[in-house]
Order: sequence, then structure tokens, then C-alpha cells
Amino acid sequence: MAGSRLERFGTVFTRVRDLIRSGVIKPKEKPLWYDVYKTFPPKRAPLHVKPVTSPSAKKQETVPEIFYSEDKIRTGFYEQYGRGLRALDLSKSNFVSTCQRFVDKYRELKSHGMLDKSSLFEETGKALLKEGIILRRRGAPPVLAESRDPVLDLKLIDMLAEQQSAGTDTTKTTEDKNS
Repeated sequence: MAGSRLERFGTVFTRVRDLIRSGVIKPKEKPLWYDVYKTFPPKRAPLHVKPVTSPSAKKQETVPEIFYSEDKIRTGFYEQYGRGLRALDLSKSNFVSTCQRFVDKYRELKSHGMLDKSSLFEETGKALLKEGIILRRRGAPPVLAESRDPVLDLKLIDMLAEQQSAGTDTTKTTEDKNS
């Protein structure tokens, strides 16, 4: 009991009373207030009651969302171009992702102040293309359909059908020559 400095169990009066009863404090060494308190006890016993709080009852602190100016740029980049083809290489300390390059170029063009916000996004993509960084729009073919070679549009089934029909034509012409 002497090791406890907080009045968790009982009051100071009950603790001193018990120390006097056990002989730790001699009756001649009792505190001055002891006899007064014993003669005129308070109407309500002053107990130290620690308020009970459960972890779920604590007020939930809301953490404010933090948005940086480049978060809007990154959101627009990922909505328009997607994740990209290359994975992030975190083993290299100097690796810069395509998205980060886009953000840097966007800020650079924005600092010049010659473009408005609507065309700034498009011009950033064009500037990266001039630097050799190819960005593919989501859902768009990698190359425009007009510039594609029509040979690339052939399907394997069509090619095999043409070869078989060409093969039967050559066998017919060789049979005609032999007869």
C-alpha cells in the first residue's frame, strides 16, 4: 500500500486509519486533521474514481485529406493515359516514372504562362512526345488507323484461306498442263 502514490483504493483517511491500526503509524504521530476528520466526516466520501473509457468510446479524430497541386495533374494523367506499359523500377534510386516526368513538364510549361489550362494538358503530352516519351491514351489504338498499313489488318484466318485457295489454284494449273 505504501508503494501506491495514487489514491486508487479508499481515501486518505481510510489508508491512515489502517496504518494506525496495523501499528505502522503510532497514535502519537497521527496527522492533525485525523481527529477532526473522524469527528466530522464529510457527507460524501471523496473517492478517486478513474473515468472508464473504452477504446471505441474515444472520439475518433478525423485526419484531414491532404491534396497537393500535382495530385490533380497525376489524376488527370492516369485518367487519360492509364498506368502505362512500364512498371515502376524502384531498385534504381534515380528512376523517374512517366507520370512524374509528365508532372514536371506540366509545371515547366505552366510556369511559362503561355497556355491556358485546357490546352496545357495536351501540350504537355506533345512536349513529352518530342522528347521521345510515347504516351498512349486509354482505349485508343497505339497508332492511328489511317496511318496503318492495310496488310496489318489481315487476320490469320483470312491469310490461311488465301493460301489454301492459292494452293488449290496452283494444283489445278499443274494438272491442266499435265493433261
